[in-house]
Amino acid sequence: NFMDTGIQSQTALNQLAVDKLALISEIRVDRQTARRLIGLGIRIGSRITVTQQRAKGVVVACDGNRVALGGAVASKLFTQPLNLTDSPQ
Repeated sequence: NFMDTGIQSQTALNQLAVDKLALISEIRVDRQTARRLIGLGIRIGSRITVTQQRAKGVVVACDGNRVALGGAVASKLFTQPLNLTDSPQ
């Protein structure tokens, strides 16, 4: 029996539609990879957009940076849809 907990469903970054703005909600990687991501400006709470999908990986835009991520990392970053009415146009 499915119960609605009020938490929006999460989508792995490699499954996110191109040009859809999302918020990073969970990162399931080792500490070293997490540090590399933080160095690239990618952390929980970051606004992120997939600009291209390549093979298994993705190219994302985050804080004005474009970053290519391989499928192994992209599949461990989870996002929630960002409601555009929350941000100024």
